[in-house]
Amino acid sequence: MTLHRRTVERDVRELGALLGDVIEAQASTAAYEVVEDLRTAAIDYRRGDADSRDPLRETVEDLDPATESAVARAFTSYFELVNLAEERERIRAIRSASQEGSLADSLGAAVDELAAADVDAATVESLLDDVLIEPTFTAHPTEARRKTVKSKLRAVTRHLETLDERLLTDTEEAQVKRDIDAEVTSLWQTAQVRDRRPEPGDEARNVQWYLENTLFDVTGEVYAEFEEALGERFEDVSIPQLFQFRSWAGSDADGNPYVTPEVTAETLDRQRSVVVERYRDELKRLSGVVSQDGRRIEVDETFEERLAADRERFPSIAETAAERYPNEPYRQKLRLMRERLVRVGDVRPGGYGEADELVADLDALAASLRANDAGTVATAHVDPLRRQVATFEFQLASLDLRDHRENHTTAVAETLDRQEVEYGEMDEDERVATLTDAVLQEESVIDVDDRDGVSDTTGTVLERFASLADWQREYGSDAIDTYCISMTEEPSHVLEVLFLADQAGVVSLPDHSGLDVVPLLETESALSGADRIMGTLFENEAYAAAVAARGGTQEIMLGYSDSNKENGFLAANWELHRNQRRLGEIVAEYDVSLRLFHGRGGSISRGGGPMNEALRALPNSTVTGEVKFTEQGEAIAEKYATPRIAERNLEQMLNAQLLARHDAVEQPTEEIPQVWTDAMDAMASAAREEYRDLLESEGFVEFFGQATPIGVIEDLNLGSRPASRSGERTVEDLRAIPWVFSWTQARCILPGWYALGTGIETYLDEGSAGTDDTDRDERVETLREMYAEWPFFRTTLDNAALSLARTEMEVAESYAGMADEALAEEFFPRIHDEYERAVGRVTEVTDRDSLVRRDWLLDGLDRRNPYVDPLNVLQTHLLGQDERTEAEERALRLTVKGIAAGMKTTG
Repeated sequence: MTLHRRTVERDVRELGALLGDVIEAQASTAAYEVVEDLRTAAIDYRRGDADSRDPLRETVEDLDPATESAVARAFTSYFELVNLAEERERIRAIRSASQEGSLADSLGAAVDELAAADVDAATVESLLDDVLIEPTFTAHPTEARRKTVKSKLRAVTRHLETLDERLLTDTEEAQVKRDIDAEVTSLWQTAQVRDRRPEPGDEARNVQWYLENTLFDVTGEVYAEFEEALGERFEDVSIPQLFQFRSWAGSDADGNPYVTPEVTAETLDRQRSVVVERYRDELKRLSGVVSQDGRRIEVDETFEERLAADRERFPSIAETAAERYPNEPYRQKLRLMRERLVRVGDVRPGGYGEADELVADLDALAASLRANDAGTVATAHVDPLRRQVATFEFQLASLDLRDHRENHTTAVAETLDRQEVEYGEMDEDERVATLTDAVLQEESVIDVDDRDGVSDTTGTVLERFASLADWQREYGSDAIDTYCISMTEEPSHVLEVLFLADQAGVVSLPDHSGLDVVPLLETESALSGADRIMGTLFENEAYAAAVAARGGTQEIMLGYSDSNKENGFLAANWELHRNQRRLGEIVAEYDVSLRLFHGRGGSISRGGGPMNEALRALPNSTVTGEVKFTEQGEAIAEKYATPRIAERNLEQMLNAQLLARHDAVEQPTEEIPQVWTDAMDAMASAAREEYRDLLESEGFVEFFGQATPIGVIEDLNLGSRPASRSGERTVEDLRAIPWVFSWTQARCILPGWYALGTGIETYLDEGSAGTDDTDRDERVETLREMYAEWPFFRTTLDNAALSLARTEMEVAESYAGMADEALAEEFFPRIHDEYERAVGRVTEVTDRDSLVRRDWLLDGLDRRNPYVDPLNVLQTHLLGQDERTEAEERALRLTVKGIAAGMKTTG
């Protein structure tokens, strides 16, 4: 059977030709010819048909500002279209493998693996009861495309699907291609660069779009597929809730003064309205299906009682429904259920108070259908909606609050000072004791509503906590029940949030805590001090009571981005892995269940990479079943913009987490050979020393500023949050996203590999801890054994290899040439040598000729590189000008967008 009618090569070829026609029609023939000259010159050099990039540079240097803009727009648009073609190819691969029964990491594969391990149905059900996967969408500014542009690209995606999967007449095919032409023309005429910085509300609506338009629909399909796969191998296994979606958009105030309590309130209200409206639409659609004649079926007592209760709630509406749907009890019930949805959050009585009430109504409907031999109707139409309601409830996505610990300390110190408690003068032990006593005593110490005369910081923090109590009353405690503390360094930083929540009435110990207080450990000192921080908290009477009130589960967030920026790629990965293992030991000592929250960025240097591989590489002691991780920036669009790819990502997450949980149950703590950990210690130590030496070298920050487009990136309207915490240009103060984004633009993805080569080479040359009496060849074999058998090490090296493969040192050298000559001569050779060292050692350890082990990825890099080159040449040309016109500034910003699209990543 032929599933598809096209190939990626055809899609790329036809989209490229169409774009060329649009450029010629919308810009000029001359602009089109310039684009073609640049494209062919870049391809010639990549193929070895030209000796240098000089023809590229000469052409760019002769361009006028209008043509510069046309060139930047042309290559940016090309990459946006090529990305769609490659996305379509991925869907082809998924569908073909699914049809052949060879799809790796599928739900069926997970079930087969469990069955092969002789796991019985009761054990499977126990494993599923443990599993809860919580993707958490952030508003971090790494999505370089405007929402309007994304909407047009989605339209092209739908047209490509039609051409690929449907059998069309010649006329129909011509009409679809005409529609693609229209979208590409409109795309060319649409502004690519935002005129204003997006506001937090814009970011919240962006996240909401993916939840409402993709994930809402595919979640039920994932459950249906999983139920079918389980049913083929195991009998009578009930499937609990396995996914819960969360968001920071509209509630993450860390470093973002524009995220106010008003923004959070608007986000909560909008999300409830959106999801309730979707339920109403689904019930309306369902009403068209369940048209059973009440005279031909027997309605059971449970259904009849629930219908009678609704008739009593809304007698006039019930009468109207009976007149419109005579002898159709299911339709009458659905009409009354829609009315209850209309009144959710309304002053009028009768609305659903909790989503569980809606679930109960759907359960009653499904049971009645099955009792009347209409089980297929229940399975096809009611069960997916029930899963949607159980997953999205009345909040669409639960919100996490977040702020920097300094702001909480300021607020606590200022408010307690009013009570003649000199909190700011206390040492850590005194602070812990004071906060503990304040939480445990019955009387309030401060009034969070009294904000007169306080600083802006304190006023904002107090208003947030006062509002939190109102939000939980209005939207339910599950709608906003987590508070994350950035840069946690001490136990008091956690207790400060517990204290403020207690004073606001969100916490009332020992019986109630409406908040998970989550320390974010992201610096070396915090990670290495996790024993002290968490041990102090678990032994603290007030905090232990709060954890008990939350079901005995402690959520801890790990910051991958700042850890990498502080310590370098290899040292950060090892430090995070090692401390995860230690956190597993700590919670076990105190009989607390652990939920790790992985603060992973989209890029590899910020903790990104294939999610299923990352989940399988976690230490067994941390795999409790519940797992939470951030989804950020363009990674959200890549994973969740298209339904089939979104479904595939959820499948892979569930496959990985279910099997990882099984491994953890079978072997709670995996045995890692001492020689492996010794090798990692030696490599990480040497790598960190080299990385820190680079960052701390005099002049490096200046070199970074001159040899990357960081200045342009800081001014881009990517997100509502400022690029740095204080506005100063230091590596420590700079946020991880622009740090990575800048290096990526310069095609030198230094944060994803720097010092890795030094680390490996030091171990191979010197051994570990001075006690290694093996020779170099034996150490190579040790590392190859680690790569083959240790998921953590394999994932780490594979991710670094991908960053190395995406690095282009010749292009990076042209950026280094923009720096002062002395700085360039000092730093670029060092970076280049480290790159070569890393490539050599990675290929040696992996025993591969190529950095990349996936053919499709190599094809993609080969397809993209010649088209990114002209943008890099144009960008360095514009950056090298002392003064730029407004048109040249727009062209420069467009090159940033285009390179991000070509590299498929920002930061």
